Amino acid sequence: MAANWDLTALVNAANARAPLAERHLWLVRLMEWLRHAPTTRVGFEPSAEPGSGRTPLPLVRLRHLLNVVDQHPGLRAQVQGLLAAFWKEIDAAALFADYGFGTRLSLRSEVAARLRRRLLPATPETSDLAQLFELLFEPEDLEWLEAVDEETLARVARLMGAPDVDEKREATNGAAAGSVNEPVIEPAAVSTPDPKPAWRDAMIEALTILVSAVHASGYAPALRQRMDRSLLAHQPFRQLTMCTNELRRVLDEGSPQEVLQQARLLRALLDKCRDAAASVRQHLEAYGVSVDIIYEIDQMHARIRRIELLLDVLLAPQPRPDLLRLLRELVRVRGRQRGIRRMLERHYGLLARQLVERNAETGSHYITRNRAEFLAMLRMAVGGGSLMAATTFVKFAILALGLSAFWSGLGAGINYAISFVIIMLAHWTVATKQPAMTAPAMAESLPGPRDNDDAALEGFVDRVAQLTRSQTAGIVGNVLACGPLVWAVQTLAGMALGRPLVGEASAEHVLDALHLIGPTLLFAAFTGVLLFASSVLAGWAENWFVFHRLDSAIAWNPRIVGRLGQTRARRWADWWRRNVSGVVANVSLGLMLGLTPALAGFFGLPLDVRHVTLSSGQLGAAAGALGSAAFSTPAFWWCVAAIPLTGLLNVSVSFWLAFRLALRARGVAVTERHRIRAAIRARLRRAPLSFLLPPRG
Repeated sequence: MAANWDLTALVNAANARAPLAERHLWLVRLMEWLRHAPTTRVGFEPSAEPGSGRTPLPLVRLRHLLNVVDQHPGLRAQVQGLLAAFWKEIDAAALFADYGFGTRLSLRSEVAARLRRRLLPATPETSDLAQLFELLFEPEDLEWLEAVDEETLARVARLMGAPDVDEKREATNGAAAGSVNEPVIEPAAVSTPDPKPAWRDAMIEALTILVSAVHASGYAPALRQRMDRSLLAHQPFRQLTMCTNELRRVLDEGSPQEVLQQARLLRALLDKCRDAAASVRQHLEAYGVSVDIIYEIDQMHARIRRIELLLDVLLAPQPRPDLLRLLRELVRVRGRQRGIRRMLERHYGLLARQLVERNAETGSHYITRNRAEFLAMLRMAVGGGSLMAATTFVKFAILALGLSAFWSGLGAGINYAISFVIIMLAHWTVATKQPAMTAPAMAESLPGPRDNDDAALEGFVDRVAQLTRSQTAGIVGNVLACGPLVWAVQTLAGMALGRPLVGEASAEHVLDALHLIGPTLLFAAFTGVLLFASSVLAGWAENWFVFHRLDSAIAWNPRIVGRLGQTRARRWADWWRRNVSGVVANVSLGLMLGLTPALAGFFGLPLDVRHVTLSSGQLGAAAGALGSAAFSTPAFWWCVAAIPLTGLLNVSVSFWLAFRLALRARGVAVTERHRIRAAIRARLRRAPLSFLLPPRG
């Protein structure tokens, strides 16, 4: 490992005539040597300067390296020769212009690129400094780079400069004092002095590349069509390129006053471009979100920030501090490029917020605030439970066909989906679909850090009580309608036909599957995950519908208008705009409930679903098939005991996942948790029935 190299061997290995890969490998080993302490040291070393406290180890070792090369001119010339050869062959503009930026307008391509960088090894055999940078620096290097002082920075700059004539002469004659292992440096190994810093031309070239990328992004249709028109009145993106070309000219030929004037104009144009890009987010919040557009906006903001850093370096009379600041920023980018999860959270954050806000708007209708709303919710739940009774019989009929697992699951999923959509159109409800919608509304009502008054806290506790009794009304209405109705139909069928619609074999299977002592509760929790997933799909579908303006297309497309007529087309467009979320939520939930067990079984996973309303219907069918003997069977009562727990897990898991998503999407931190818990406990002691029944009046 590079950490095993001692300083003498490392410096003596510097060879300007070595192949490109070996020279770059030497630089990688040098950086590793700076980071790694000998086995007798850990983390930090005492600083060489009195009174400066403790200094990061890499900085201490860097100063030691500088002391060694300053004391031995031959070694200094040897290292400078390698650095001169490095700057001569490396493409430094790639680092300044490309590092940290994606090459395509796609978040998916950036994720794929990061995965490749994490999984595939890098090679030092490259002339691209952007690729080599990831071998040279680690995110942890930012700590010691922050501690670099001006004197050390100046010494590093002198070392990276061209060797002076005296040092070259001493190296040529082999007169390196104090190093017995030092090789003789031939004159050809040392480059001639260059009056212009090696990085300057590369930085100017990078400036042009970055401005071209910003210009191209500003004219990309996806962004340009969503920018505020007033901010594009003076064509800032077009002027940006012209201003940069003029700045390049005056940097070479103009006076300092001309350079300063042109730089001010360029910075003003960058601000205008930044404002224009920021206006796209306002459009996305109103008309639907695209993660690829968010990604491109972030890329544009980052490129503008990089341009400003390069300008600081190019215009500074003493550029060393600005160069160090640029290096620190590149190391920060190195750290950000490691993570994929954080990047996805950042870019999907606005989409998640849109999904949450759309669900919150829907979910507020499911929260009952008074007795009239509570009774209305109960009636809606009874209606939904009654239809689910018919759904239960259709499911048993599909199973009786003896189809393969997949086709049985697909048939059951279509059955559930049709039932859920009919319930939605009839303005009834299935209680387990409410939590994923109501959780965002609950997150919105959380008392904030400034809401320390008792009124805000009591308002949130009121919201908790309203949600709890809404869920109670929904589940009670579903279960009391579905289970007894299925049992009644089974009993009447037995009396009229001589046998129930669902036979005893199916009834025995139901009692075995729904038994409390078994995986029922685990499956109920997993069903809560599916309930949450359907709400996410619903929000995503509505955002997709709005983003692509399908409501406008339905209302105004000539072919659609010609087929439906203008009035009907507008009515259809309005209906889909209001109901696309509900249709997708119900269809996706139905298909997931039906197909998940079949697909899990294909992969050998023992997963199933337990939906409280469907479970109550199946239990009612079992009771009707077994007759009065069922009520004296312990297995039946174990299944009855599992019903409320199934409902609790369906609701709580779905609500918890949706609540967490809402908090993260809005950036809400739950402060004063103990005060919230204490207030809820106080309400439970003072008015426990308020969590189950609405107050009078």
